[in-house]
Amino acid sequence: MAELPSGRVLVAVSGGPDSTALLIAMHEAGRDVLAAHYDHALREGSDAVAVQVEGLCIRLGIRLITERRAVPLPKGSLQAAARTLRYDFLERARADAGAGAVALAHTADDLVEGVVLHLLRGCGLAGFRGMPARRGHYVRPFLDVWKSEVRAFLEQRGVIPYEDPANLETRFARVRVRSHILPALERDRPGISRRFHAAAAAATRWQDAAAREATGPMTRGRLLAMSEPAAAEALKTLYASAGGSDPGLSRTQVAAMLRLIGPGRGGRGVDLPGALRFRIVGDHMEVVSSRRRAPHPPHLEVRSCGGCADTRAAHLRPGLQLHVDYRRPGLRMRPLGGRGTRKLQDIFVDARVPREERDGWPLVFAGDRLAWVPGLAVDADLAGDLGVETMHVAMAPMPVAPARKVARLETPKAPRGDQS
Repeated sequence: MAELPSGRVLVAVSGGPDSTALLIAMHEAGRDVLAAHYDHALREGSDAVAVQVEGLCIRLGIRLITERRAVPLPKGSLQAAARTLRYDFLERARADAGAGAVALAHTADDLVEGVVLHLLRGCGLAGFRGMPARRGHYVRPFLDVWKSEVRAFLEQRGVIPYEDPANLETRFARVRVRSHILPALERDRPGISRRFHAAAAAATRWQDAAAREATGPMTRGRLLAMSEPAAAEALKTLYASAGGSDPGLSRTQVAAMLRLIGPGRGGRGVDLPGALRFRIVGDHMEVVSSRRRAPHPPHLEVRSCGGCADTRAAHLRPGLQLHVDYRRPGLRMRPLGGRGTRKLQDIFVDARVPREERDGWPLVFAGDRLAWVPGLAVDADLAGDLGVETMHVAMAPMPVAPARKVARLETPKAPRGDQS
C-alpha cells in the first residue's frame, strides 16, 4: 500500500472488493480512519449495500458517514453524473469528519484500464500516466495493488464483498476494456498489463520531473528556455490554477498555446474549455475568464474643471449628455492628438488590449457618438479647449490599459497562432 499522509483519513467505501479491502487494511495498520458511503439510488437493492457497509463498519468500530441520492442526476453520461454527485458528497463528508485526505480504492488494474482508454482516445504524456496517486485531498493507496491481491486479502479474512452488476455491463467503455480488450492483449502478449503499469509509472516520473522544472514565475522568456514537455506542463498548471479542470486540455490546445510563446503582436490568445482564455501581453502570460463584461456599468463622476493634469480623466466640452455603454459594430472616433478618424477596433489593437477584454471595456458616449475610450483615447471634436472651463469626467472603476512597452526577445519568429 502506498504511503499516506498523516492524520485522519476518510475512506470512500462502495461496498465492493477494492474499497472494502482498503478500509480493512487501513484499520489493521492502525490509522485514524472513517468511512463514507454514497448510495446513488440507481439500482433496486442499493439500500441493502448501504446496510452491508454499515455492518462492516460496526464490526470494525469505524464511524460511517452515509448519504442516499435525493436529487436528480446532472445532465450528461450516467457515469459522469454519478461521479459528480459522489465527489460532492465526499467533500461534505471530509469536512464533517475533519479529515485531511480522502482515500479512493483504485487499483493497478484500474490504472491500466484508464491508460488503455486514454490511448484509444488519443492522449499525451499526462494521459499515459493514468490516474495520479494524489490530487488535492484525494489519495489512491492501491495503485500498485492488483485486484487478484485484493481478493486474496479478503478471502484470508473471510470477507465477502458486494459485487456491482455494473462492472459487467459492456455498454460502459471501461468494462469493454476490462472484459474484452485487455484479455485479448494478454492472450497475445502475456504480462502486457504489468508492462502497461510499469510504463505508466515511468510516464508519471517523467511528467513529475517536467512539472518541477515548470515551477516559478510564468514569463514568455522562461517558457522559451524550457524543454517542450516542461513548457507544456507549465501551461497546464497555469490553466488548472485559473480554475480549469485537470486534465482538461487537448494536445491541440496545448500546441496552440505553445505557438503563441514566440514573438508577435499583442491581443493574441487561445480560447480554452471552461470559458477561459490563454493570452500573452508583452512578456506576461495568463489564463483569464473569457466572460469579461461586468454585470453593471461603471459610475461616471462629472464636475466642472478649469483645467488640470489628471491623466485618468477626460476633459470634454460642457453641456454634453454622457452615458456609459460597450462596443458595437462600426464605432469610430477622431482621437485627440492623432490624424483623421480611426476604428475603435484599431485603437484597441494598437493599445494591445486583449481580445477577450474589448467587449467589456466601458466606453463613454455623448448621445450616439463615442466620446472617450477610458485610458486610451478622447474624441478631438468633443474634447474641451485648453484654458476654458470643461467637464472633468472620471470613471470608477477605471479600466486598466496594458503597458505600452513590450519586451522584445531575440528569438526566431514562431508560427503565428490565433491572432484575432
